Amino acid sequence: MFFILSKIALFFLLPINWILFLFFLRLVIKNAVYKKRILYTLIFLALLLSNTYIYSVVVYAWQINKSELVPGKKYEAGIMIGGLAGYDKYKEGHFNGVCDRFIETEMLYRQGIIKKIVVSSGSASILHDQPGEADFLVEQLLKMGIPAADIYKENKSRNTFENASFSKRIMDSVHLKSPYVLITSAIHARRAKLVFQKAHLEVDVFPAAFSVVPKIYDWDDYIWPNLGAIIDWGSLVKEIVGVVSYRLTGKA
Repeated sequence: MFFILSKIALFFLLPINWILFLFFLRLVIKNAVYKKRILYTLIFLALLLSNTYIYSVVVYAWQINKSELVPGKKYEAGIMIGGLAGYDKYKEGHFNGVCDRFIETEMLYRQGIIKKIVVSSGSASILHDQPGEADFLVEQLLKMGIPAADIYKENKSRNTFENASFSKRIMDSVHLKSPYVLITSAIHARRAKLVFQKAHLEVDVFPAAFSVVPKIYDWDDYIWPNLGAIIDWGSLVKEIVGVVSYRLTGKA
């Protein structure tokens, strides 16, 4: 139930949906004063949310930007959270834009920083019956020459809370010593760390797939609207709402 409610709540909290709602509300409202107020609100939101500089500053302040790994330390296992791949209508797996998580996980393994890899991800689809994402990811790790004996798979989790809970079962069953390396997107790392700690898993975060990196801003970043930024705000809202809801329900 929590999984379904979180999906519904997120739909109404996405900034792009705020704009669409106000746009259609202005079309149906007859009162001229309210129409004007909605128009001003629309313009303000559009300019604010489409500003690359504002988006970058806020996201950079939120995401975990540096690895928490102890230099020279070897870890028993790294936990790679899903969300970096999916399936098409033919149930063929494909990587997506945050597949840097996969690359970084493999690099940590090749460097001997982590000895085992735990892949945690099921299917987050509500309407369709899809294979667990971990099935595809493990297949790719095997193709890269990583021994099956060094990979543990959990393909039932649908959200971060279940990632942590099901990963805990694996760690307990195979007696891998903590701390573990938690590999996830930088923007997701803050929420993930809280949830994994609540599940009594000691983790050092290794952020990957950065949404924002330090850069020298040009004039167009300050004044030129970026429509893509309006969509990108959704990822940050999802994380903030996730932290709040997990806190309120005792999951983080």
